[in-house]
Amino acid sequence: MRRDRPEMTTPASHLNPNALSLAEAARLLARVSGWPITEAMLRADLAAGAPANADGTIHLVHYAAWLVREMGRGA
Repeated sequence: MRRDRPEMTTPASHLNPNALSLAEAARLLARVSGWPITEAMLRADLAAGAPANADGTIHLVHYAAWLVREMGRGA
């Protein structure tokens, strides 16, 4: 496997968007957005009420919906 970006250690084909670890979610969101998304930022969102799976992973669609809802509130 060729690694153009060493920070992406999990191949995209092995990522489960229904259950991303905070590290996987931060790397994925940073890569696709171009913004510096960190695990600490995701932890802050979880503390502010962002949804998480029972095992602490993030369901990408549920998290995105929460972000949109928060944006609508002006948060």
